[in-house]
Amino acid sequence: RCGCGAGLCCCCCGERESRTPEELTILGETHEEEDEILPRKDYESLDYDRCINDPYLEILESMDNKKAQRYEAVKWVLVFAIGVCTGLVGLFVDFFVRLFTQLKFRLVQSSVEECTEKGCLALSLLELLGFNLTFVFLASLLVLIQPVAAGSGIPEIKCYLNGVKVPGVVRLRTVVCKATGVLFSVAGGLFVGKEGPMIHSGAVVGAGLPQFQSISLRKIQFNFPYFRSDRDKRDFVSAGAAAGVAAAFGAPIGGTLFSLEEGSSFWNQGLTWKVLFCSMAATFTLNFFRSGIQFGSWGSFQLPGLLNFGEFKCSESDKKCHLWTAVDLGFFILMGIVGGLLGATFNCLNKRLAKYRMRNVHPKPKLVRVLESLLVSLTTTVVVFVASMVLGECRQMSSSRHSGNDTLSLQDISEDVNSSIKTFFCPNETYNDMATLFFNPQESAILQLFHQDGTFSPVTLSLFFLLYFLLSCWTYGISVPSGLFVPSLLCGAAFGRLVANLLKSYIGLDHIYSGTFALIGAAAFLGGVVRMTISLTVILIESTNEITYGLPIMITLMVAKWTGDFFNKGIYDIHVNLRGVPLLEWETGVEMDKLRASDIMEPNLTYVYPHTRIQSLVSILRTTVHHAFPVVTENRGNEREFMKGNQLISNNIKFKKSSILTRAGEQRKRSQSMKSYPSSELRNMCDEHIATEEPPEKEDLLQQMLERRYTPYPNLYPDQSPSEEWTMEERFRPLTFHGLILRSQLVTLLDRGVCYSESQSSASQPRLSHAEMSEDYPRYPDIHDLDLTLLNPRMIVDVTPYMNPSPFTVSPNTHVSQVFNLFRTMGLRHLPVVNAVGEVVGIITRHNLTHEFLQARLRQHCQTI
Repeated sequence: RCGCGAGLCCCCCGERESRTPEELTILGETHEEEDEILPRKDYESLDYDRCINDPYLEILESMDNKKAQRYEAVKWVLVFAIGVCTGLVGLFVDFFVRLFTQLKFRLVQSSVEECTEKGCLALSLLELLGFNLTFVFLASLLVLIQPVAAGSGIPEIKCYLNGVKVPGVVRLRTVVCKATGVLFSVAGGLFVGKEGPMIHSGAVVGAGLPQFQSISLRKIQFNFPYFRSDRDKRDFVSAGAAAGVAAAFGAPIGGTLFSLEEGSSFWNQGLTWKVLFCSMAATFTLNFFRSGIQFGSWGSFQLPGLLNFGEFKCSESDKKCHLWTAVDLGFFILMGIVGGLLGATFNCLNKRLAKYRMRNVHPKPKLVRVLESLLVSLTTTVVVFVASMVLGECRQMSSSRHSGNDTLSLQDISEDVNSSIKTFFCPNETYNDMATLFFNPQESAILQLFHQDGTFSPVTLSLFFLLYFLLSCWTYGISVPSGLFVPSLLCGAAFGRLVANLLKSYIGLDHIYSGTFALIGAAAFLGGVVRMTISLTVILIESTNEITYGLPIMITLMVAKWTGDFFNKGIYDIHVNLRGVPLLEWETGVEMDKLRASDIMEPNLTYVYPHTRIQSLVSILRTTVHHAFPVVTENRGNEREFMKGNQLISNNIKFKKSSILTRAGEQRKRSQSMKSYPSSELRNMCDEHIATEEPPEKEDLLQQMLERRYTPYPNLYPDQSPSEEWTMEERFRPLTFHGLILRSQLVTLLDRGVCYSESQSSASQPRLSHAEMSEDYPRYPDIHDLDLTLLNPRMIVDVTPYMNPSPFTVSPNTHVSQVFNLFRTMGLRHLPVVNAVGEVVGIITRHNLTHEFLQARLRQHCQTI
């Protein structure tokens, strides 16, 4: 078995591995060789469906309006706490990044100025290498401690909110390594940002804080049994991810839309309010502390996010200047097309690098990953130093830099690095334009490109864009915490500023505002890389605090997305696909409606009975990796004989007959109500049902229902059966579906000894509360670790109080698009396929709905036709 863990049977995810290359070629399932040899791992699914069993119903019965209001109030308090904690994480990262960066640049700048005269620039380069390599080495070590802390974390959180369980993605150790590692990555001079990891950090805070327990710190354990389910945790993770975006960009509305667009597959009005409230809490927490620490004015709220774009405003002396005009929209559309092409190129190169790492770096010892990170840091540092020394131009100081509101706000923001203008290797009254971009924090460089007028030559901007493009593409994916937003914004801002310079110099458009073109270039490149639309538009508008930029930013992002989608997917989707994560898109293709549920389901089921011996349950749990099992009873012709001698089978048959009696009683009630109608046909029907109330005839009717055989559809089952020794009766035995029981529930029942003896009634079985059933969430004990020596294997477990008696089900003839929408919007993990007479004929899991699986089934379907 392949151990996919997301469904009841693993045949669906292990089928391709069992076929020969020739069979794959015949079926049309061949892919590029480079895709086939990539290391893959199996991912489990999260279950967002609420299990409405007896313990859950007991909670509902005991909950009145006051308790429900208190429960809702606790949710709001926790959401606020998540926002505050996320803002504090952002404050921690920002404070130490500024501290280390300021220390590094101050010492290196002094060394460069001194060594320029003495001719010892090699010593300055060694000092810079010493800082950067040390910081990057520390960041790589933290990733070795927790590998999932590498990268931005956005693909992992996107998968989690989509319903895929990524191991370790929301653990306390992850956020510690992530937050600490990203400050070393940024301070180490790598072309990475801290905004992406903030989203991951906020999601981890959202997942862990409401649990009031920690695996890493086992002493932190509070008796708080609420919100311990995948469904509740998903909502808090959505709020935490939005708070991370809000703290990074000072954009609470953009954070809410980001969580909606890129993350959650399920959304409602109540969740929208909570997520927005959490985002606001994160934004104002970070703003409060940053404003107080940097400006000493506590409560002034001057710095809304980690990345501040400053104020876009024309100089008062230039009466012809406008932020943008209708004519500029044509240039913005062209920039969107170019940005989409550049983003597609970036994604293509990064995809090839990621494949190379997965084949040649990741299988090797972990030290190799650290060495790769150090190599990238070494190369980046040398390129930055040499480019500033050799490729930079010495330009005259612009008098406009000392006037205008833009410059004042820029100087206030960048005063922590002494000066945003670098005079490296240049004589007096001049400055080095390349060093001004490279030897500043990335946020200061972005502000330079947005607001400084006439300070960068086209050659410098072109070389800076090319070097930054290549190095940031190489950097994203190494084993350090790293974000992609800020490098993409800086690279795109250089591209936009270059366009503005060319339009001014060669076309004579002196009225254009260079900062607007830099902003549109940043939006075009970032949109071409990540392919986000709604949320990115609002994030950029909130970051600029200029609502008039809404239309050009939206048009640019749309054009960039459409252009890039012609060639490949967004960078986050590419990395999700490379890892083999079964991510479900928003909808399926139109051609998929040629398939039905019976075409994609897994018909080979492992099931349990309502009353099952411990010996059988242990055997099933130890020999399978399935995470849920249908609870069924079999339609046997000799049930009457079994009832006489076997108490276990008698219990199962009684359970089945009781459900049939319930349905028969309901039918009799309905037939009685039909007597008021004048139709003679209805009266005859009612008379027939009244006759069934006689005990002998009723028993005959039940026996007929029990003995009825189900003729399966011809395409429901494959030619290969699980065992060639099985008889036709065993292969196609009808199974009446009663509910779904989870592996975690079965293990909990066995662990707590919930069972009864054959000589007793099932009513004597101990009952567990909902809190006891979810006490071990999210890490339930493994069946192989349980001590079952005290349990009699002949004891019986009644699973009916704990199973989900009403899970979502579909008919075998349901179209795939309907199956897909139900599965994704409800956040399901298992979707039983039940025919018209209540018999389970298969199961559908996440792996049965992935694009690759559906494409393979569609080809088989077309070839069969």
